[in-house]
Parts: sequence; C-alpha cells; structure tokens
Amino acid sequence: MAAKRHRRNVNGILLLDKPGGGTSNKVLQRVKYVYQARKAGHTGSLDPLATGLLPLCFGEATKVSGFLLDADKRYRVTCLLGATTTTADAEGEVVEERPVPDLGTVDWPALLQGLTGEQDQVPPMYSAVKHQGERLYRLARRGEEVERKARRITIHALDFVERSGASVTLDVHCSKGTYVRTLAESLGEALGTGAHVTALRRTALGPFDGHPMVTMDDVEAAAEQGVDALDALLLPPETGLRDWPAVTLDADSAHFLRQGQAVFVPRAPGSGWVQVFGPDRFLGMGVVLDDGRIAPRRLMAT
Repeated sequence: MAAKRHRRNVNGILLLDKPGGGTSNKVLQRVKYVYQARKAGHTGSLDPLATGLLPLCFGEATKVSGFLLDADKRYRVTCLLGATTTTADAEGEVVEERPVPDLGTVDWPALLQGLTGEQDQVPPMYSAVKHQGERLYRLARRGEEVERKARRITIHALDFVERSGASVTLDVHCSKGTYVRTLAESLGEALGTGAHVTALRRTALGPFDGHPMVTMDDVEAAAEQGVDALDALLLPPETGLRDWPAVTLDADSAHFLRQGQAVFVPRAPGSGWVQVFGPDRFLGMGVVLDDGRIAPRRLMAT
C-alpha cells in the first residue's frame, strides 16, 4: 500500500492561467496536489473551453476567496454567428443554423450598447447552478430542462475588438454571476443569426487586472526546484483585497483585535470592510461599527 502523501500548510494566492479543456476543479486539484497543500479553493469556475485568470487560494487565503467571487470580471470572447448549440459554446451540438448578414454594415457601438447595463439573465442549463440539490449540467446531460430563476447582472462594458468571417471578438466587463455564453446568445438574437462561443479568456478579476499569470508549465517547473520555488509563485492573501481601505494598528490594539475585541483606530474609514494590519503583518478583515470602532471578522491564523 502506498504511503499517504504528506500535506503541508500553504498560504497565498496563485494567479493561474487556466488551460483550456479541463474543469476549474480538475485544474485546482492538480495544482493542490503539486503544492502538497492541505487546503485550497478557486474563486469562480471557468468553463472547460475557457482559458485565463483563475485565482487559486491556499490555506488562510481561502478566507479571501468569497470576496473575489463577488468581484467584477473581464473577458475576451469570440462568437461564431449563424449557429446555436446545446451548450451555447463550441462543445455542444448545433441545434439551429441561420444565414449571417453582411457584418460590415452593422453599427457595432449601437448594437453592443443595447446589450449593456443592468439586466435579468437566465442561467443556461449547462451550468453549475443547482436545482433541488443537483447541478443543472447533470440534468441537461440527461436531456432534462427545468425552469431557472433569472439573476440580476450588469454588463458594465461591451467593446468590439475585431471580426473575421462570421466570427466576432468582443471585450466584456461584467458583474459576478454573468454567463458570457448567454450574452453571446443574446448577441446572436440581436443580429437575427444565433451565435455561440468558440473562444473565451478571462483577463481580469477584481483587483487582479494586468497581473502576470502563472501557467501549469510554470508550476510544474517550480515543483522540480522544490517547495520554496513553488511558494515564490504565490501572492500574499491581502492582495485579493487591494481595493479595500486599510488600517494599521499598534501592538496593543492588534493584541485586543486578535482576541476578538473591537478597537478604536484614529482616522479610520466611516463604514464598510477594511484590511487590518498590525505593526508587522496582515491580520485579516474587519468591519467599521456604527461607533467607529473596527471589529474583527475574518482573521488570519498565521
């Protein structure tokens, strides 16, 4: 019987450039295995077809992952007009084909402006949303379709990048919960042709916009050099909260906060969540109370 693999405490965020062809969880489990990490999670699934930014949170950084799930995202998506599929992307079967008009005559700014803003979006059947405890995509694979509740999402910006034949590439800036595949279908309906996604890449998520990403090859190469090289690829947990205001406590206040007590902080923000630092390290996340004190909410154990 093989010896049980040793697991270690790893803390930090890996900005992984997810490869296409695998699920986000499969990629996470592979990286977690390479890192020999006790605890890890990702910050929102990407479709198997999709590539790009997938922040992986290890150890204490998993306390930050929920806030990253709520963050805005940016994507570059290529849509093929003229055909709809069962999954709204190239992995599904074509269910309808329609002729594609002369795209050179399309007023792209006006068309895309009509698809932006707050709107209700129904999650696709091929999604990880649960219905009575079961993932929708499992029902879809059995040929079942159920009613889904629309979600309020926001398309902050939708910009034309290029077109080639019947393919159109767009840049998308959207809120959490947005399905870009569904947006592609909306584009196809606006043009009267139908559409599905052929390429999708997440380029930014919350505070991580323009940061260098790490590939699976980078992770594998670092693993050959040892755990120090692997850990050097990680960002501190607080980088996931970079857009938050920060407060720094003196040693006494830091001690009381770690004991679960709210503390007064001179010139603290008037409300909301804050990053909390002690004299020498990041302590965790706090919230401003009505009386101006900072109360601990999620503290780092290390």
